[in-house]
Amino acid sequence: MLAQYVHPSKAGLFRIIRHGRQWRALCEEQEIGRHETAEAALIATRMACPQARLPGGLAQWRYIPELALAHSRVSGEGTRWRLAG
Repeated sequence: MLAQYVHPSKAGLFRIIRHGRQWRALCEEQEIGRHETAEAALIATRMACPQARLPGGLAQWRYIPELALAHSRVSGEGTRWRLAG
């Protein structure tokens, strides 16, 4: 898994994940779509799930770089971190 943006909401954990050349938008394990940019994935996610009241800018999401994800796999914690918010 590569770099990703995450945002918790009452509707579930939303993630925008870099997957090769595309960005995947997910709510929990359900894929919402694939997009050319992270910003396009954010817009599509907000349109698909207006009830989640997601922030309009990626700067308001938690960014987890690829290096942190690789380290978490080694430590055995995975991506099950508690998210502030």
